[in-house]
Amino acid sequence: MKPTDKAGKKTPKKRISPKLKAKAADIQQILENLYPETPIPLQHEDAYTLLVAVVLSAQCTDERVNQITPLLFERADNPRAMMQLEVEAIKEIIRPCGLSPAKSKAIAELSRIITEEHGGQVPESFEALEALPGVGHKTASVVMSQAFGHPAFPVDTHIHRLAARWGLSDGKSVEKTERDLKALFPPESWNKLHLQIIFFGRQYCPARGHKIENCPICSKYAVSN
Repeated sequence: MKPTDKAGKKTPKKRISPKLKAKAADIQQILENLYPETPIPLQHEDAYTLLVAVVLSAQCTDERVNQITPLLFERADNPRAMMQLEVEAIKEIIRPCGLSPAKSKAIAELSRIITEEHGGQVPESFEALEALPGVGHKTASVVMSQAFGHPAFPVDTHIHRLAARWGLSDGKSVEKTERDLKALFPPESWNKLHLQIIFFGRQYCPARGHKIENCPICSKYAVSN
């Protein structure tokens, strides 16, 4: 599958200066040295349980999601079983993840659509995924990359913030950051690299109380704090 942007659009090519390209390559090597292995933070068994976990992760920590999903999946770990649960039952289980009224409705409805319109299988395309309730481009990108292995570059708040801090993007929007990073890094690295940046942001590069001199990347490349 060719590298794509939202809904299957080809990633636009961008002219990049040799200096910026070299910086990006060095940052990638630093991340590779620090995080040669990138386990997926959200516990899951298949594309469906990953999709539900990512929906639950909105404005919630991965740790909290991983505490709640075993309870939910004990009741229903496939779309057909989930659609048979009452929305209120789903809401009660996922309440600690926050936004439970909206998330429970989305999980129930996307489970119905997957069952009735996709034969019980999570669809393997951006367009179909983003048509599901509660599924935006970032969530679709996570599923496409981590469940199906297609090149995608999910951009969360860590990645958006660090790309601007390192001068890899101007930080004007999440969409712009995604396009800039896709232009800078080879498609075969995207699925791993987005996790490496997330891990790095949590360990070395917090939004507050950040000390540039102690950061393996910002000490070399930070353009803002």
